Amino acid sequence: MKSDNALLIAWQETLATKGEAAAISDTSGKILSTFSGIETQARGFERQIDKFDPGSVLALQIGNHPDWPALLLACLRRQLVVLPLEQSIGDTERDVALKTCSAKAFITGSTATTTLSLKRRWSLRPVGKGEGEGGNTPMHARSFVYEIANGPSPDWGENPPSLLKLTSGTTAAPRAIRFRSAQLLADCDQICATMGISDADLNFGVIPISHSYGFSNLLTPLIVHGVPIVLSSDRLPRAVLLDLAQTNATVFPGTPVLYQALGEMENVPALPKLRLCISAGAPLSGATAKEFFDRFARPIHSFYGSSECGGICYDRYGKVFEDGFVGAPMKDVDLTMVDPKIEMSQVRVRSAAVGDGYYPEPDEEKLGGGTFMPDDLLTRCGETFKVVGRVSDVINVAGKKINPAQIEAQLLRFAGVREAVAFGRKSSPRNEEVAACVVADVDVREKDLLEFCRRNLSTWQVPKQIFIVDAIPSNERGKISRRELARRFATSDR
Repeated sequence: MKSDNALLIAWQETLATKGEAAAISDTSGKILSTFSGIETQARGFERQIDKFDPGSVLALQIGNHPDWPALLLACLRRQLVVLPLEQSIGDTERDVALKTCSAKAFITGSTATTTLSLKRRWSLRPVGKGEGEGGNTPMHARSFVYEIANGPSPDWGENPPSLLKLTSGTTAAPRAIRFRSAQLLADCDQICATMGISDADLNFGVIPISHSYGFSNLLTPLIVHGVPIVLSSDRLPRAVLLDLAQTNATVFPGTPVLYQALGEMENVPALPKLRLCISAGAPLSGATAKEFFDRFARPIHSFYGSSECGGICYDRYGKVFEDGFVGAPMKDVDLTMVDPKIEMSQVRVRSAAVGDGYYPEPDEEKLGGGTFMPDDLLTRCGETFKVVGRVSDVINVAGKKINPAQIEAQLLRFAGVREAVAFGRKSSPRNEEVAACVVADVDVREKDLLEFCRRNLSTWQVPKQIFIVDAIPSNERGKISRRELARRFATSDR
């Protein structure tokens, strides 16, 4: 039966034209899968997950595994909802996410169990032919499927999602963003059209596929437009640079942290095939962009987007070395100032890529009806924009959004802590880092609080510094301002 799923229709067109061409390679040049090999694996995975009813949520925590495209296609065909989870997420946060999204299964490369009630576990193996020796698909590290006793699946209504993107909620609990395949397809088309990415390119995959940025810039271009990927498992900047050189990758989606490290290196190799450097996840500083340009003679193109709506703006030229500069709106993205009478304003984003809403609790004023209003403050200069601030307290650590309530809740569980306020303070090039102030008994020590946080928080959520104070500073109106705390405790010098 012919599918009406937008991504599956696009994949069939890709498969018809790309066939036995290399789809996924490793950094040594070894072909891990062809496009037809992905299709064969997807059909095999379908049979292994056919016990789940349509609408069931399957969480994937497999890193940048070469089985990602096949697993996504299998879930789309079974009408299952994919929930990507980053590998670095803490166990407690992972279990909360699985429960919040009513996940029925958890697919991971680890044999470690989740604390949620489990029914059983089985091995998920890739099947089919590829380009390995003797025509057999290379046996990648196997994944495991944990079936979760998590109650009934959600009633998705008339527009069931294909994907849930996890994000920070308005409380300490996380929430997800609902996406149908048509919206994911629209985001992919907007990215490829705006950035000029085609199947003649080779994407360098070091950013996490589980993150919105990696999903939209690596995974969907492969499925929709046949853009092959080289997958890198090495996060050391020198190794990334050497792999970029030896793989002849042409497109490099990176982050400000990585670009800063590369720009500071000496004795760098030539990158004759690299034609497009993209930066997203956090604001790119002008100094980092200029240093990289001077070192490699290549501009970094700042890409501004959000999990809720995909791409928003893109710096098409990469020659404006100013903090926060994000260029002009993406193709087919409409951007309007919420309050055009003032210099700094939130914007309203409208495009076919905007998600359907939050789950489990909607927030239609912020996300709904094809529009999304980010928390960022922007200024406009002609047709281009610059991000100059935020209106919310959400902390952005290298693209990972953290609600300070999550940190505060953990600190308040520590015996002797009476008050806690977490906040983000500037940290170049990660944009922000987490810090906190606590009022506590005299025997409470910072090192003990930090160790306590590490037990239940993901690495990026753990405060870099915790200030033990007699009272939480407040403003003249008696209100506690996280922005004022960020200014007051702007340096880590003791």
